[in-house]
Amino acid sequence: MDDYPLLNVFWTMLWFFLWIMWLFLLFKVITDIFRDHELSGWAKAGWLIMCILIPYLGVLIYVIARGKSMTQRDLKQAKENEAAFQSYIRKTAGTGEGTGHADELARLAELKDKGAITDEEFEKAKAKVLS
Repeated sequence: MDDYPLLNVFWTMLWFFLWIMWLFLLFKVITDIFRDHELSGWAKAGWLIMCILIPYLGVLIYVIARGKSMTQRDLKQAKENEAAFQSYIRKTAGTGEGTGHADELARLAELKDKGAITDEEFEKAKAKVLS
């Protein structure tokens, strides 16, 4: 290690860092190519071949040509994931668009207490909700 100057270590680390950054960008571009539903199969194949055969130039051209739409697809995907997650939470917690069993039973008990429904009607509705 004595014969490897500090400046060479710096340059080696810089090039290594740039190479790792490019790999991340390459995988991001390849993921975006397959995620884009607007591209035809031939267009996807063309972009993929370009990114594999002339990797640095192909990735650079892709980012320049389709970089803005990459961001829009990322935002759309994030919104869809968030909506699906919120829907799952609402469904699991029993709230949201549909009412949960506990809410329905509470309403039935309230109607029974007010005298709007009889005990027999309450039991039938309760059985229906719980089934």
